[in-house]
Amino acid sequence: MASIPFKDKKKTVSTGAKGATFLSQWGMFFRQFVKHPGMIGSIIPSSQALVDAVLDQVDWSRTRLFVEYGPGVGTFTRSILDRLHPDAILLAIDINLDFVAYLEAQIDDPRLRVVHGSAADVRRFIREAGHHQADYVLSGIPFSTLPDGVGKTICAETRIALRSGGELLIYQYSRYVRRLLDPLFGAVNDRLEWRNIPPCRIFRAMKEESLAQAA
Repeated sequence: MASIPFKDKKKTVSTGAKGATFLSQWGMFFRQFVKHPGMIGSIIPSSQALVDAVLDQVDWSRTRLFVEYGPGVGTFTRSILDRLHPDAILLAIDINLDFVAYLEAQIDDPRLRVVHGSAADVRRFIREAGHHQADYVLSGIPFSTLPDGVGKTICAETRIALRSGGELLIYQYSRYVRRLLDPLFGAVNDRLEWRNIPPCRIFRAMKEESLAQAA
C-alpha cells in the first residue's frame, strides 16, 4: 500500500491538538470502531495510566526513531511527543486513512511522520523516513483479530526493523500475541495494567544485542 508523502513541517508547534477536545477524539474513535471493529481493540480509548505504564519503560535519552503502529486518534502519540528528544522522529503507521487524516490535521509537530499503510511494511517506511532501524516500536494493533499470518509477519518484520537491543512494546486485551513473540525475541515479559477499562496487558519484547556490540 502506498504511503502518504511526509509533510514539510518547517516550524516547531505545540504538540497539543488544534482545538481538539476529548469529545472530538472520542467521537472519531467511536465512529471508526463502528465501521471497523476488527481493527480497533476496544471501544474506549486507552487511559492515561496505561499510556504512562507503557511509555515509562522507554529510555528516551537514547531514542532517535520511535515507531507507532495503529496510532488512532493519537492517545499515545501526543504523550510520545511530550517525551521524545527534540532531534528524534516519531513514525506513526496506520492502515485507516481516516485516522491518518485526523492526526495530520490535529497534530503539527516537525518530529511526527504519519503514513498510511500496513505495519508489515515497516522497514520500507523507516527507509523513507531516512533511518535504518528503530529504537522502539509500539503497537496497539489487535493481533487476535488480524487475518491468518498477518500478525506473524508484522512481528517478524518488526524484529528485523529494530536495532540490537531495541524493544517492541505492545498493549492488548488478550495474551494471544505472546505466542507470536516468544519464537522471535530473546526476552519477552508481560503484565496486566488494571488502571484501564477494560484492564489491559502490556508486553515487552527485546531484540537481543549482537555479540559484537555486547562485547
